[in-house]
Amino acid sequence: MSTPRLLTDYDACDLAEMLQNRDISVRQVLEACLARIDAVNPSVNAIVSLRPREDLLAEADKMDASGPAPNQPLWGLPIAVKDLENTKDLLSTSGSPLFADNTPEDDSLMVSRLRAAGVLIIGKTNVPEFGLGSHSYNPIFGVTRNAYNQSRSAGGSSGGAAVALATGMLPIADGSDMMGSLRNPAGWNNVYGFRPTAGLVAKDAEGDAWSQSLSTNGPMARSPRDMDLMLRVIGQPDHRQPLGQPAYKGYEDVNPKNISIGWIRDWSGYYPMEKDVLKTCENALDIFRDLGCTIMEYTPTIAPESLWDAWNILRSHSVACASAPLWQDPAKRALLKDAHIWEIEQGLSYSARDIHHAGIIRSDWFREVADLNLTTLALPSAQMFPFDADISWPKTVAGQAMDTYHRWMEIVIPASLIGLPAVSVPAGFSPHNLPMGLQLIGKAGQDAQLMGLAQTYHEATRFPQNHPPQI
Repeated sequence: MSTPRLLTDYDACDLAEMLQNRDISVRQVLEACLARIDAVNPSVNAIVSLRPREDLLAEADKMDASGPAPNQPLWGLPIAVKDLENTKDLLSTSGSPLFADNTPEDDSLMVSRLRAAGVLIIGKTNVPEFGLGSHSYNPIFGVTRNAYNQSRSAGGSSGGAAVALATGMLPIADGSDMMGSLRNPAGWNNVYGFRPTAGLVAKDAEGDAWSQSLSTNGPMARSPRDMDLMLRVIGQPDHRQPLGQPAYKGYEDVNPKNISIGWIRDWSGYYPMEKDVLKTCENALDIFRDLGCTIMEYTPTIAPESLWDAWNILRSHSVACASAPLWQDPAKRALLKDAHIWEIEQGLSYSARDIHHAGIIRSDWFREVADLNLTTLALPSAQMFPFDADISWPKTVAGQAMDTYHRWMEIVIPASLIGLPAVSVPAGFSPHNLPMGLQLIGKAGQDAQLMGLAQTYHEATRFPQNHPPQI
């Protein structure tokens, strides 16, 4: 006799449809998620600032009484928002002691769109301090632990979101990605993370709207179809943004025979790789080949060292512009972690000529990809499997010393530097049952095609559903 299926096992799209049809209630879905949180979250610490249960149940009952309004595709779905986003009347700390008591009066633009689409916000998901570093720990809430091995890192900065998805605490989640923060934790927790084309998900209308940011918000889920559901909500233009993209209207049904994937591998040995990372990703590429895709090895002509140099300049400059006021106040500087101070001081040291030179490299790389006779590029989502959760960052990869706190994640910058859409799909597991992801990188604006390709792969593999964590 088969075990009855739990509501927390359903895809978000299926739950949304059942909720819209009133086949299930918002209270039923919420209670299932809260039960799962009670059972699992103490071991992984993925969800933080959970709202009081009585408040959540009262809100669910109110939603059930009124029913969904028109144009609320996410109605009734519980979600915990990444703790880098402002959420009205809910603690929003960015993982920093400087904001340990911060309760915003307004939602961020993305959160307001999710709320308008009908989500039930239950709390936040854990992050590294200010989102810096691909390991989700901070002095307020502590360490988020991997869904498949609680002694290992969950990745970051969307580590809490990825673990909450993998363990069934949430049906869908938001994340953000500057240096792989949607891709690394997705890969390390056997779920999907999608970094949209720069500008597709509009940011808050404040500050300099002309300088293209290196970071973007995006969706995470246990299937591309679920990510697509969220991206149709948050991937909408904002008339106050001068550098946006047309509205995202849903994924394309792709014919794999029309897809050519350039496998960059380790960029001719430039990226140090832990044993079995490449093998795991090549096994995933074999699935794409079996589906009909053309797979070929591709080595870019641009020097990878130049991308790293450009990235460091532009990233540190961006961090410094955002955080210099904190650094200039000695009392606040004392509460910043060392990596943050290093980023700010690096950024403040660069000249206009340095920034211009980095922009030239960035532009050269964009032009090279734009001219490629390939639809997609592929790289591992990380250069190593999840590391010990009790260290700050890995000092070596495959015996090679890492000279910065983020060098071990260098493999994500080819997409981040030029704002390309990229999705991390589950690739499989190491001999020690640690997950790895495969990055698929599309050309600018080809989000719908990339999402459709990921969904085709998912239908052939269903890694999250077929290999859930044993927790």
